[in-house]
Parts: sequence; structure tokens; C-alpha cells
Amino acid sequence: MLEDVFQAVYTKFKLHFYQKVFHRFATREATLTTVESFCMEGIMALGEPTIAEFSRMMQISTPNAAYKIGSLVRKGYVEKIQSTTDRREYHLRPTQKYIDYYSISYAYLHTVIERVRQRFSPEDVAKLEEMLTIINDELMPELQLPPKKEAGAGASKPSGSDPE
Repeated sequence: MLEDVFQAVYTKFKLHFYQKVFHRFATREATLTTVESFCMEGIMALGEPTIAEFSRMMQISTPNAAYKIGSLVRKGYVEKIQSTTDRREYHLRPTQKYIDYYSISYAYLHTVIERVRQRFSPEDVAKLEEMLTIINDELMPELQLPPKKEAGAGASKPSGSDPE
């Protein structure tokens, strides 16, 4: 039962995102391929990784990653920022163009969280947060994401609001 419910929630988040992406395809030319969309999701999750970090996380070769990143840079979705500590290294930063695109998914997540806060008691919401934190921190050790950056410290928080 738990597996079914968890899968249903996860599937609804994915389907909502896909609906919004396809809606955008219908209203204007699609500029990101499916693989490029997955690459951007990975870059967003990793929080300004280097090409090497990105390639390791996605389990693809560094030249393959560099090729995909080059395409994303040309399309205006990623910028390469030179490291201040190692001038040979570049970090991948999503541009505002992608952040606006990404906000499709983020806005719906925010909507669902607000509905959770309205529907459940503060104690239940706190318990849900505790459980999700344990799942994230302890029960999914295969994938470690970098800690979220503070606003104003180079972090890019999606803007806009498209709750449906």
C-alpha cells in the first residue's frame, strides 16, 4: 500500500511537470530536447556543479557531458562560471531563462505543500517533514545532493508562480 501511494504521488508530480512542458511546446517552439531537460534537472539538483561533477553524477563520460553542456550554453540555459579558487575549473549555473522554465515544477510543489499545511495539523506537517528528512538524509544514501545555498549567495531560486 505505501509503495502504491508513494508511486502515485511521485507520478502525479512528474505528470504535472510533463503537462506544463508539453503545453509550452504547443504554444512555442521547443528549445530543449528531452535529454537536455534531464541534464538541466541534474544541474539544478547539484547546485552549480563542475562538468566533471555533473558527468560523475549522471554516470556519463566527461566528453559526453561537455558536449551536452555546450549545447545548453549555446541555447542560453546554462552559463559557465570560472571558479575563484581554481581558474581552470568552471561551474555550471542555470540562467534565468531556465529558472523561468523550471518554475513550472517548483510552483506546483509549492501549491501542494500549501495544501498540505491547510489540510493537516502543524504536528502532522512537522512529522511529515521529519519523515521526509530521514528518507532524504538516511534512506537514500546512493544520491547525495549538496546543501541548499542561502538566498543571495549565488543560489538560484525559481521565480514566477504557475500553480496549476
